[in-house]
Amino acid sequence: MQAGVVNIYAEGFGYMRKWAPELSWISPAFVFDDYAHWQRFMGSDLVKGWFEKAAEISGVGPLGDPTAVLRGPFRVMVSNKPVNSLEDVQGLKLRMHPDKLAIASWSHLGAEVITLPWTEVYQSIQKNIVQAVNSPIALVESMRFNEVAPYIARHDEYWQSIGFMMNLKAYDALDEDVKAGLLKAYNEAGGYSQDLMFKVADESIERMTDEGATYVELDTAPFVEAMKPFYDEMAASGELPEGYMEAVEAARTE
Repeated sequence: MQAGVVNIYAEGFGYMRKWAPELSWISPAFVFDDYAHWQRFMGSDLVKGWFEKAAEISGVGPLGDPTAVLRGPFRVMVSNKPVNSLEDVQGLKLRMHPDKLAIASWSHLGAEVITLPWTEVYQSIQKNIVQAVNSPIALVESMRFNEVAPYIARHDEYWQSIGFMMNLKAYDALDEDVKAGLLKAYNEAGGYSQDLMFKVADESIERMTDEGATYVELDTAPFVEAMKPFYDEMAASGELPEGYMEAVEAARTE
């Protein structure tokens, strides 16, 4: 990408953290009220500044709206016991990947966090070593988690997108009509991908519920409220980027 051998690459924006570590904070757990809140935050001057910082160092930047192509398209918790509210998370044995922030976040919410490889989740739930796992909805059926964890709760833990990252020198060399066509295609593809992914997710949920799974959509407001002291403490200790919580609050309304 930097050498211009490849001009465009689609992957999560975590790829760009090497140039702007602040980009680690675009998808923390239970900071945003909903997708629209996250989308407004991603379009804020703060986040634009992070992308500009990365671009100055690397010559690589995002094409268009960085939220256009969702990944997931949303996150759920699958469990072997019902989880219908934040209260049901208390003491729940929750599988987690070895990520310090994720472990601290769910521990703060009251779960008993146990780190395990992704490939061991099915057997671990079957043996009650863990009782639940967080997952993109797109992976639940393919991993057959619903067979051992038939309770599926949409909690929108965080939102993710697939970033179409470009070599900016190559982009700037394009004619204006080509740039306009590229952005038009990107925006249309983003809209189509969301329609398609939510349709596929709905069909998967329908198949799983037909096979005996239970699907619910949680009220995430208590989760967001419970996490506020956690993030306020991180901000006070200097662990969050400067101006982060202020930008989150500013994006809460249109």
